[in-house]
Amino acid sequence: MTTSSGGEADHMTTDREIVVSRTIGAPRELVFEAFTQVRHLSRWWGPEGFTTTTRSFEFGAGGAWDFVMHGPDGTDYQEWITWTEIVPPKRIALVHGESHDDPNAFESVLTFEPAGKETLIVMRAVFPTKELRDQAVEKYHAIEGGKQTLRNLAAYVAELTRNETTPKGAEG
Repeated sequence: MTTSSGGEADHMTTDREIVVSRTIGAPRELVFEAFTQVRHLSRWWGPEGFTTTTRSFEFGAGGAWDFVMHGPDGTDYQEWITWTEIVPPKRIALVHGESHDDPNAFESVLTFEPAGKETLIVMRAVFPTKELRDQAVEKYHAIEGGKQTLRNLAAYVAELTRNETTPKGAEG
């Protein structure tokens, strides 16, 4: 069951949303930072086998990330994210589509909750219609893709954490 931030089912959007979450073994400030700089995003963003080429990036409310995701089969996916709200290190709200004026763009909210020395990240996407949500799930495998993206983020942040704790000269 999908729940709203209050813990009760949000029946107004349940049939139009996708929610994916994961606990990541790092402090939320570091997990949040992985979303704020293109040098981080380009290392982990997207499902398994995808790479990302950024055309422009401005992280801030009203700013945008214009990029191309390259699928493992060679397909390019034009992507555009406009950041609508940023509350460091707790929350990022955005609109995600194929272009800045995409009528089928969906709204997404990412929350970062401390869980001891770990971080619970929750990605909640709400689509304009149930049909667009169903298409994202069936055609683009959005739920599995979201899980893979968060798995990539967890692996990347773990690598950052290891590198920060490894004494200089002790690598490999």
